[in-house]
Amino acid sequence: MRVASPAPQQRVFVARLVGTAVFDPLGDAVGYVHDVVVLFDARNLPRAIGLVVEVTGRRRVFVPLTRVTSISAGAVITTGLLNIRRFQLRSVETLVAGELFERTVTFKDGSGEGIVKDVAIEQQRNGDWHVTALAVVRKNTIGLFRRGHSVVVDPFEVAGLEDQLARQGAKSLISSFAGLKPADIADLVRDLPEERRIEVAHEMSDEALADVLEELGEEDRVGIVQALEPRRAADVLDVMQPDDAADLVSELPTEVASQLLELMEPEEAADVRRLLAYEDNTAGGLMTTEPVILPPDATVANLLAHVRRQDVPPALAAMAYVVRPPLEVPTGKLLGVVHIQRALREPPQTLVGTILDTSVEPLEVDAGIGTITRLLATYNLTGMPVVDEAGRLLGAVSVDDVLDHLLPEDWRDADDEMTDDEMDRWADG
Repeated sequence: MRVASPAPQQRVFVARLVGTAVFDPLGDAVGYVHDVVVLFDARNLPRAIGLVVEVTGRRRVFVPLTRVTSISAGAVITTGLLNIRRFQLRSVETLVAGELFERTVTFKDGSGEGIVKDVAIEQQRNGDWHVTALAVVRKNTIGLFRRGHSVVVDPFEVAGLEDQLARQGAKSLISSFAGLKPADIADLVRDLPEERRIEVAHEMSDEALADVLEELGEEDRVGIVQALEPRRAADVLDVMQPDDAADLVSELPTEVASQLLELMEPEEAADVRRLLAYEDNTAGGLMTTEPVILPPDATVANLLAHVRRQDVPPALAAMAYVVRPPLEVPTGKLLGVVHIQRALREPPQTLVGTILDTSVEPLEVDAGIGTITRLLATYNLTGMPVVDEAGRLLGAVSVDDVLDHLLPEDWRDADDEMTDDEMDRWADG
């Protein structure tokens, strides 16, 4: 039996609330609304318990609705200080925008199905907030949605809203990622419930998923890869940077890793196997086998065409490595490097062999991370070549990979930011 709620005092539609600025009692902006968290109760209307607020640095924190004093057009006013601990969704909680929008529901009167487009929450006389209305677009008799044919219904008039199998269309959620950097998408994916996270991964392109996996923590990315069909997982590994693919493969159970390596393209698998043979915190373990490699008779125009490619990370695009043929690693003898800044000052027809920087000392494969860090810092470099005993180029270490290994293993998932003192203590230890 439904328990009646007290008369509502204020109605807010969540689609309009998302993106609204959040202010502290002094009027200073602290962030903006990212989502609303609700709890389902079989006997009562779903209860909204708090807001997910995105603060500085794209960090999302939880603000209980009991701390919200006002919600109006363009402003949410809170009381007191915010808890800056990173928001973690509990299994009993549901995100309105992240999970309920685009969810398929069935009308209990037998009139068919619809898609949830918006959710209204209302504050009751006792101060609690409840979900009291849904904006739903109806399907027609042949299963298509009629543009503009939407209705506002009571949550008790539909079934499937709280059903964990009646998920929001993953494609719709992915479309909201447009324009975001992979690290920011990874942050959004990390906040999703595990089951939802896997659904989104299934719908992403191989390239987009590869970029996101490179930005996730070990537990999250291993979980996603193991949930994928093996052939698909191998395809994603194929388009990852070899060093990132090697890191991920090394985190998987041995039998899973072996299966995926067999399913990968032979050339890509060979690169990953080669990297897995090196110790983690050495130049060999940190390097990528796909830096920008050119022969000495290539022109500046050729170099610029290579570094413009979308698949070349910024740290690797800052420098090209000039070698004798062959150009595939292990290459012929390394002749030197060309800095992109120097190349930009030369005419397009200039041969890269004439503007070499031979002062950058290459690394041996067993060079430790301490040595690598000091050299990068001393000479203000974003990357360094790695060679074998014969001086052949094996790959390059980039500054972003060094930072990944210098920071604590769980830095992507840490609940709190490290203070400067904590970072100094960690680095010294």
